[in-house]
Amino acid sequence: MKFSFVTILSLLISSLSYADVKLPAVFSSNMVLQREIQVPVWGWADPGEEVTVNFSGQSNTVKADADGKWMVKLSAMPAGGPFEMTVRGNNTVTFTNVMVGEVWICSGQSNMEFHLSGSTGSREEIKKATNSNIRLFQIPETISAKLKDDVEASWMVCSPNFADNFSAVAYYFGKTINNQINVPIGLIQSAYGGSKIEPWMTIEAFKQVPSLNSAVEYINGSDEVYRRHVAEALNDLENYLPIAKKTFEAGEQVPVPRKWPVHPLERDKQQPTCLFNGMINPIVPFAIRGAIWYQGEANCDDGMLYYDKFKAMLASWRSRWGQGNFPFYFVQLAPYIYGDSEQLPLFWEAQTACLQIPNTGMAVTVDIGDTIDIHPKNKQDVGKRLALWALAKDYGMEDLVYSGPSYKSMEINGKKAYISFEHVGKGLRSRDGEALSWFSIAGEDKEFYPAKAKIKCEKVVVSSKQVDNPVAVRFGWDQIAEPNLSNKESLPALPFRTDRW
Repeated sequence: MKFSFVTILSLLISSLSYADVKLPAVFSSNMVLQREIQVPVWGWADPGEEVTVNFSGQSNTVKADADGKWMVKLSAMPAGGPFEMTVRGNNTVTFTNVMVGEVWICSGQSNMEFHLSGSTGSREEIKKATNSNIRLFQIPETISAKLKDDVEASWMVCSPNFADNFSAVAYYFGKTINNQINVPIGLIQSAYGGSKIEPWMTIEAFKQVPSLNSAVEYINGSDEVYRRHVAEALNDLENYLPIAKKTFEAGEQVPVPRKWPVHPLERDKQQPTCLFNGMINPIVPFAIRGAIWYQGEANCDDGMLYYDKFKAMLASWRSRWGQGNFPFYFVQLAPYIYGDSEQLPLFWEAQTACLQIPNTGMAVTVDIGDTIDIHPKNKQDVGKRLALWALAKDYGMEDLVYSGPSYKSMEINGKKAYISFEHVGKGLRSRDGEALSWFSIAGEDKEFYPAKAKIKCEKVVVSSKQVDNPVAVRFGWDQIAEPNLSNKESLPALPFRTDRW
C-alpha cells in the first residue's frame, strides 16, 4: 500500500497532536497514598482527552479541561498494599509497589535538611534503615518566581543507600510512628538550609500581616521590574553583537556580554514566596495527614513577629491544600549563642504562642541542644518528640504524655511565687537530680535575681532572699539556658516569663 508524502506528513502531525498523559513526580512507583480520606490524583493530557485512573478496585474517568489539566479523587481507603495504579489516556502510565498509609510533609531549613548520616548514632542506624513500610520523597532545593507544577524527584523505599542523605528528623519521626501503628509511612522532605520563613509563605500569607505590606508590593511589582531589566538587556545585546562580531573578525579579544537579568524573586533563597513556589506548590494538593516543621534560626531576631508570619503561612498552606486544619507540628529552636542573650528567649516566646493556633504542637529541645553548634546532632529525640504529638493527637494514643510542663499560672504568697503547669504527666522532677536551674525572680523594680526553686506537689515554688515582694518569674530566659525541670516522662519544661516588661 502506497502513501503519498502529504498523507504520511498528515499522519505524523496527527500523532504528534496527542500529548502523553503525564502526572507530577509526586506520583510514582513506591509512593504512599494517604489512607481514610479522599485522594486527589491529577496531571496533564490533551484538552478534552479522556483519562481513566484505576487503583485498588476503583476506576475513575474524567476529561482534561481546556488547559489540558485533569483530576480525579479516589475514595477513602484503609491502609494496605502493595498495589498497582494505572492511568490511561492516549497512553498508559503504570505505578507499582504503591502503599496506602500515612503521609507527612517535612519542611523547614537546615536542621530539617540535616542528613541522617550526620546525626548521633547514625552508623548503626543507617545499617538497619531497611524498611519497605517507610517511603521517602526528597524534593531538591528549588527557587522559583512562579508557581511550579512539578519537581524532579521520585519515591524511594527506605534503605541504607537512600536514608543516609535523607532528613534525620523526618526519618526518626516516621520510624517512631511506623513502630507504633504499623502502617506504611510516606515522608516528603521539602527543606532548604538557611532559609527564612518568608520564602515558604504565599502572597496570601503576606497580605494577612499588615507589617509585611512592602513585601506584597515587592512581589506584585517583581514581574514588571524583570521585564524592564530584560528589555534593557535586549537593547544592550543589540548594541553588543556588532561590536563582538567586529572584534572577533579582527582577531581581538571579544568583550564579555552583559549578564542576563535574574527575576527579583529568584535572586536568592530568601526572596518572598520563592520556596513555596518551587518546593511546596508542586505537591499541592497531594493527600497528607499533616506536616512537621523545623525552621526559625534565620528568623531568630523576629521576636513575636514570627508568630504573625507562622500563623499566616500555616493558614495559607491549609487553604491551598483544602484539607482543613491538618496537623502541623514544629520544633523549638535549641539553645545557641545567637547574639543578645534575650533574642532566643523572645523567639521561644513566639514559638510558644504558635501553640494557640489550632492543631499545632511543639517539640521542646532545651535539653538536647548544643550552645556552640546551631545544628545539634541529636535528631533522634527531636523526631521522637514530634511523633509523640502525632501519636497522641492523630493516632488514638490519648493517654500518651506528649509535651513537657508548660506555664499555666502564678500565685504570690508572701516572699514566694507558686508556679502551676500544664502537662505535668506523672509529676514534676529535676532531670539530673540537681537543684532546679534557670529560674529568676523580680519585684516591682523589675530587677531579676537568680532564684531558688523547689518542686511542691505539681507546682514549683520560687524565691530569692533579694526579693521581698515578688511580682514576676522567668524560667530558662537566656539563649544558653539548658534548664533541668521536666516531667517524669523526661520531657523538658518550656521556657517562659510571667511579665511583659
